Amino acid sequence: MKSGVTVANDHIEKILLDLEKCKYYWQDKKLINGALISIEYVDIVPKSRRVSSIFVNEKIVGAKFTEDGKKHIITYYIDKDVIDKAINKLNLINDCIKNELRGLITNDMLLSIDNLLNFNQLTITKSNFVGTVVDISNIDKIYVLEANQLSEERKIVSIFETEKDTKELLMSIGIDVPLERIRNTTLLLDPKEINLLLRNAPYLIAMEVEDLSKLPVEYTYNTNNDSVRNIKKPSNEPYIGVIDTPFNNKVYFSDWVDSVSDIDEIINDKDLEHGTGVSSIIVDGPNLNPFIDDGCGNFRVRHFGLSPSGKYSSFKIMTRIEELVKDNPDIKVWNLSLGSDKEIEKNFISPEASILDEIQSRYDVIFIVAGTNMPDYIKDKNYKIGAPADSINSIVVNPVNIDGKITTYSRKGGVLSFYVKPDVCYFGGDQKMPVNVCCIPGQENFKEGTSYAAPWISRKIAYLIHILGFSKEEAKAILIDACEKWNEKYSEEERLRYGHGIVPTNINDIISTPNDEIKFVISGVSLKYDTYNYQLPVPMNNGRYPFAAKATMCYFPKCERNQGVDYTNTEFELKIGRLKNKKEDQSYNIDSINNDLQDEDGELTTEEKARREFRKWDNTKCIKEKFSTRSRDKKSYDNPLWGISVTTKNRLNPLDGENIKFGLVVTLKELHGVNRIGDFIQMCSFNQWFAEEVDVINKLDLYNEAENEIEFE
Repeated sequence: MKSGVTVANDHIEKILLDLEKCKYYWQDKKLINGALISIEYVDIVPKSRRVSSIFVNEKIVGAKFTEDGKKHIITYYIDKDVIDKAINKLNLINDCIKNELRGLITNDMLLSIDNLLNFNQLTITKSNFVGTVVDISNIDKIYVLEANQLSEERKIVSIFETEKDTKELLMSIGIDVPLERIRNTTLLLDPKEINLLLRNAPYLIAMEVEDLSKLPVEYTYNTNNDSVRNIKKPSNEPYIGVIDTPFNNKVYFSDWVDSVSDIDEIINDKDLEHGTGVSSIIVDGPNLNPFIDDGCGNFRVRHFGLSPSGKYSSFKIMTRIEELVKDNPDIKVWNLSLGSDKEIEKNFISPEASILDEIQSRYDVIFIVAGTNMPDYIKDKNYKIGAPADSINSIVVNPVNIDGKITTYSRKGGVLSFYVKPDVCYFGGDQKMPVNVCCIPGQENFKEGTSYAAPWISRKIAYLIHILGFSKEEAKAILIDACEKWNEKYSEEERLRYGHGIVPTNINDIISTPNDEIKFVISGVSLKYDTYNYQLPVPMNNGRYPFAAKATMCYFPKCERNQGVDYTNTEFELKIGRLKNKKEDQSYNIDSINNDLQDEDGELTTEEKARREFRKWDNTKCIKEKFSTRSRDKKSYDNPLWGISVTTKNRLNPLDGENIKFGLVVTLKELHGVNRIGDFIQMCSFNQWFAEEVDVINKLDLYNEAENEIEFE
């Protein structure tokens, strides 16, 4: 049990009463075979402190936080007879504690329980007794969650997972939904269908959101009606996918865009402007905005128009996106600047975002998502971002002005009260300095909008992947690492708007380093519980390390929307630093640069602290040391090398974390301004690391050579 916790009879009797109420609730329910039971814990609990003895063969089907965000509420699907068994077990334990232990039990008493109880005379084993008492110590209350809000609009509804097929389950209560409106346990339902579900099975509804989203209004500050621009013909430039409103094929750069419209209703010229403007930046942004030339050149676009400029169906876009990714395997980078005017939910990921996360964990693609604009009817500065900007695997972009300040139309991030979203910021324009886009033939429009910040990041990621040959994991880590400046630390409030920081304008400022820094990129794959290398060759000076260190890691885990706030299935715990003493298993302790003592013998870290300080369960990790002119060189321990450890932990399936790729960027800052890159490369070779310098000119030549078409005679 947690230190200082005592389990008394009155608490056990309270839990018993809760279970009796649950038993009564489920005794006449025949729609599903089992029972849905929600446990409200005493705090935010790690996997190791969740119930394991009270219920047997329990299945977690949902998780959220209480209103104050300080407690877990976890929903289980169990056999109905498990409730009876739990009641019998708790009655037995309650009698033991009342009659034999004077009405309470402490942690010290549990540790010496053999001296206090004779288990040969009890119908419960010692391990079961102890496990159940520990379970009780972590539980605040038990109940059945019920939805109760009638609907007047079509919504996307998610139901708890049971043994029943979703279509069959709905039919049994008189709801006949066509298969195209069902995706696993997520459904598109009309108000009549939702209200019928509420009347017959309110316990099935896990979450619901409105289906129709509206693009917030964007402002145009000026228009150039006499624009005459030219652009060369496309050749072998990489493609970026754009999912947006349809494209206007009459603009000057139309040869660079392959466009498809997937809209049934009649559209007008206004419906074409948003998507066309987004594609204009991807194709020719530096020419339209030379003051933020990123050095990435031009890109071709495959443009898919899925929505008009007004309201659009989130469910339709959800079901279409995966088809587009599968049908276009050559596209690695996708830009999505559509976003809801509604706020994201506090306790679950939006259906749109969960689709993006699922796709990115299964396919070799990455989505760049706009952080959404503030609707003109909202005056609350704390209004949160809208779907799908709560996508965990995507790079979510918020806007800043030319001075690097958050714009008036940006929205506040933070997803599931924990994940850092947005990821980064970039120039999105304002009245003082707008973004120049071409969205109407023969015109240029000077606009502001988060939609026009995201495409610049799509360009940079595409350059890193297609031109320089980095993986999506490496590219994301490189981009985010470039935002995390030395000794710069955002407040919690600033982090909700800036994310990891502002992306440098020119690509060279992302991929090059000062002479006094050594920056290297490592690719890895999680193969077992601990993936590590203890031979990181860090140069020394007079037997000491003259460096401060920084590391950024990104990976794309599987996610489960029906798990609510426990959304990501896999955690990679990153440690990097000097090697300390050897363990019994011949591995080493790592003196990690962020003082991460998780999993160290004798160290206890709460789940809340692990999430807040060490970003546990976050798929982007950035750890760094502070340094100043007073910083001193680090001593070496018994082993003169540094080590890297990536520890894999899974919430649900032990196999979820296997073979997940990660990209790791490590930067060593020389404290005295000395260039030690030559020493580093030499030491890499000596320690059997293959270190390849990133030569941009060579990479460009190689890309152009590889993309040339060969004509056979």
